[in-house]
Amino acid sequence: MKQRQAYTYAILSVLCWSTVGSAFKITLRYFDFLNLLLFSSFVATCVLLTTIFIQKKGNLLKSITQKDLLHSAFLGFLNPFLYYFVLFKAYDLLPAQEAATLNYSWPLALVLLSVPMLKQKIGILNILAIFVSFIGIIIISTHGDILGFRFSSTLGVFLAIGSAVIWALFWIFNMKDNLEPVTKLFWNFFFGFIYILITVLIKDDFRITPWQGLTGSVYVGFLEMGITFVLWLKALTFSSTTAKVTNLIYLAPFISLIFIHFFVGETIFFSTFIGLAFIVGGILLQRSLKT
Repeated sequence: MKQRQAYTYAILSVLCWSTVGSAFKITLRYFDFLNLLLFSSFVATCVLLTTIFIQKKGNLLKSITQKDLLHSAFLGFLNPFLYYFVLFKAYDLLPAQEAATLNYSWPLALVLLSVPMLKQKIGILNILAIFVSFIGIIIISTHGDILGFRFSSTLGVFLAIGSAVIWALFWIFNMKDNLEPVTKLFWNFFFGFIYILITVLIKDDFRITPWQGLTGSVYVGFLEMGITFVLWLKALTFSSTTAKVTNLIYLAPFISLIFIHFFVGETIFFSTFIGLAFIVGGILLQRSLKT
């Protein structure tokens, strides 16, 4: 019974995360990326705070130490502030299919960063798995024209890959945070919202957008940044092993391409599917070497 619940929560999480690439791109038609980040991070902060009180864990907000707050302030700078700042700009510059698939290279970045930061060893087969994923990144970035090596937006490609690196850094530093998961996310988003608010005020870039932009921001804040993380944590809690549900997450980028085609109206390049298959294949090979 519990495993069935775990799969239900995991599938719901995957479906929600599969829609956000389309939501990013559509909302950016009405909102600049800074205001999208401002409104969506505010919504996510409210969602997470509400979740804490629904779960009757409000006492955890009072018991947080100054050290924990400082660490949360640092994590909040990485995510949501810097991560989504870079990712939304990548979506602004690239077709949604490129930004979405390149962002899913974060497990590759996590492995590479774990070598110097966590002193983990990496073998020849691990390097081969990384190389397989790297080929996928090149295929997607160049639309399959590997020899021509031309990008639709060089800055956009680097930002999309950079967002994956920032996400990997966030999870490495997140390992040292012992706060309860939802409480931890709340403080991260609380500080992240403060950073983006300061940025918008300094740039004098606050905009009241059409209802489509506001609706998109609420959707992004509620699903991508807020409640879906809670659903995913429940899936991990109910599952007998994390592997049974974590492998489902690699369905998300493929489902995302379908949503991008029908809702954003992009023609999905065959090279995008091939490149994504290389990226996910390299990641799964990497995971299999750990078991």
